[in-house]
Amino acid sequence: MSSNATLARPYARAAFELAQASGALGEWGRNLDVSAALASDARVGALLIDPRRSQAEAVALLLPTGTADQSPYALFLRDLAANGRLPVLPEIATQFETLKRDAEGSLKVTVRSAVPLEADQIAKLKASLARRFSREVEIETALDEGLVGGAVIEAGETVIDGSVRGRLARLAQELAH
Repeated sequence: MSSNATLARPYARAAFELAQASGALGEWGRNLDVSAALASDARVGALLIDPRRSQAEAVALLLPTGTADQSPYALFLRDLAANGRLPVLPEIATQFETLKRDAEGSLKVTVRSAVPLEADQIAKLKASLARRFSREVEIETALDEGLVGGAVIEAGETVIDGSVRGRLARLAQELAH
């Protein structure tokens, strides 16, 4: 069976192209975030795959408040329902966000550190990463006490492991050879 990422890819691309063509990347992104959050809820997810529910009912569950039934977004959700892809909405939203950031020239970076980072550290890191990736950088921080010290930076598919645990693992590997 195909992974959710593979199943979601063509739908994320189609959503991005529709949104970009209509100049509504932000609106589509917000709508996808709402629908994906709903689809991620176990109770809603069970309703989405319930054979007693019609496709129209499933779409109505996921349609953000105030979104017209005949809007391009609602039609997109109907296509997902018709193809049995509503459960992959969270992955579609994630891939859409990546495409949107690429188009806008920005990059979301996650920094996991053993201790909270101070504002000036985040600012310096942001400037350094912006130079390295030649993009606007948005940093999200998270604590990971298992790192012992240092930080791990995840920027798309690039991972920079500056943690003490990572350094020790590299040292052990070098000593083993």
